Amino acid sequence: MAAASPRRVTTGLVLRTADTKEADKILTVLTPDMGKIAVSAKGARSRRSRVSAACQLLAWSEMTLSESRGWQYLVEANTIALFDGVRQDLERLALASYFAELADAVTYEDLPAAEVLSLLLNALFALSEQGRPPALVKPAFELRLMALTGYAPQAEGCPRCGAAVPVEPALDIANGQVCCGGCAPDAVPLGEDALAALRYVLTCPAKRLYAFSLPPEALARLDRAAEDYVRFYLEREMGALDFYRSLQRPFEHT
Repeated sequence: MAAASPRRVTTGLVLRTADTKEADKILTVLTPDMGKIAVSAKGARSRRSRVSAACQLLAWSEMTLSESRGWQYLVEANTIALFDGVRQDLERLALASYFAELADAVTYEDLPAAEVLSLLLNALFALSEQGRPPALVKPAFELRLMALTGYAPQAEGCPRCGAAVPVEPALDIANGQVCCGGCAPDAVPLGEDALAALRYVLTCPAKRLYAFSLPPEALARLDRAAEDYVRFYLEREMGALDFYRSLQRPFEHT
């Protein structure tokens, strides 16, 4: 009689789902200890399934897994959070889906991803439970994620002219540095308020990441800089971002 497959209990957040034959699903799950893993959820689309809630996009659950032939199979799941405040608002759901795409892009199998997972969970909590404005959460998440993955911009004095305080500060994306606007005409303008926010986002305690505010114009500059920075270094387009943008008025992103 064959020995039962060993079981492992972990926590995981669903980044992506795909329907397969019959009533099954394949989940892309981000875990703190196993990194990003593919999980087969047998019968997850069945009305009688006990794991269907945990198999939704952005579901955060305790999962019992069984491994066989290189695959992880979902045996049991206890849902910890579904972030209903995100699911009930289309704009927040689109933004959260974009965050999941970003996390998927920067994580790998067999490499622990506790910091990225914590960042993503905190962003979902800020959107769902704290009601933080999506326009503020988005650039803060993007910039902090880039810092966690080794692409933090240098944000002190201007490296071009040596000015301790950059004049008309701008973000030189290709070189990953803040500089004077006059030293890099093609850099993305920040202004003093957005620069202060960028520095805060890169260095503040994780739990205080979204505890700042900016005037609308400064927030728009920070948003543009962060989004362009992510696009440049990840070198890929995110479908959920396009959908998120389609939900906004034209003047909200310039």
